[in-house]
Amino acid sequence: MKLPFAGRLLAVAMLAAASVTLPVSSAFAESPEKPKVALVMKSLANEFFLTMEDGAKAYQKDHADEFELISNGIKDETDTAGQTRIVEQMILAKVNALVIAPADSKAMVPVIKKAMDAGITVINIDNQLDPAVVKSKNISVPFVGPDNRKGARMVGEYLAKQLKAGDEVGIIEGVSTTTNAQARTAGFKDAMEAAQIKVVSVQSGDWEIDKGNKVAASILSEYPEVKALLAGNDSMAVGVVSAVRAAGKAGKVQVVGYDNINAIKPMLKDGRVLATADQFAAKQAVFGIETALKIIKGEKVDSANGVIETPVELVTQ
Repeated sequence: MKLPFAGRLLAVAMLAAASVTLPVSSAFAESPEKPKVALVMKSLANEFFLTMEDGAKAYQKDHADEFELISNGIKDETDTAGQTRIVEQMILAKVNALVIAPADSKAMVPVIKKAMDAGITVINIDNQLDPAVVKSKNISVPFVGPDNRKGARMVGEYLAKQLKAGDEVGIIEGVSTTTNAQARTAGFKDAMEAAQIKVVSVQSGDWEIDKGNKVAASILSEYPEVKALLAGNDSMAVGVVSAVRAAGKAGKVQVVGYDNINAIKPMLKDGRVLATADQFAAKQAVFGIETALKIIKGEKVDSANGVIETPVELVTQ
């Protein structure tokens, strides 16, 4: 089942996984009068970001008279050097706004400051920049996105109802230097601690299917009594499902994820995955673009301590 809000959002079909770095592709017609908005995402091999990009392009098409869009992503989830180069190109292209899902919460701050020093409006989406590092650079970058800890806690609480106190679980974390990975792990832990369920291992799967599979296999081997594996995103959850099956523990070890990508939906339906969280990928970039355009126009943007919270909801079978 899916909670009501999700039913009101536009669903974006799954695109074939692809990796794009340079050259930058443009999704607009030349027009010097309209602001140019650059969308810089993480790995386009991850369905979540393909869906995000597709949603942004659809929004721009419907608002073609309001802004121009340049979109791009990096080759994998940890390619901070590639993402830095893209941002530097956007500075040279003199875009008016940069909407970015940073590959690293700390390492991307210097080039983001460089963009802001060049007069570019910067909006942070998906993975929040490290507040302390941002403050050390004397800049302020609005974060537009969901409460990842709350979303993961909802998933963990649903899982906990299927387990009992004293059971063992493992967590497959995203890239450990990203705040959204840290927040989701914290949310999972919140739920497990409240239910007196023991987290025996936390290991990074780097947001990727193959790494998630390897980490899950390792946890299952080292901790044979594990009753569930909590994946920080659905790409890793796909890999976890394969590891559970290979270990002969299908139906015995529960799997949960985060993102509600299309690839996970059949697994939710047949029970291979118990639950996930929907943070509405097709709208993530749109929320950021809308905020950037308001700031460019000089309109007021409501936020709480620099955060504009967007929806996240539990999704189950």
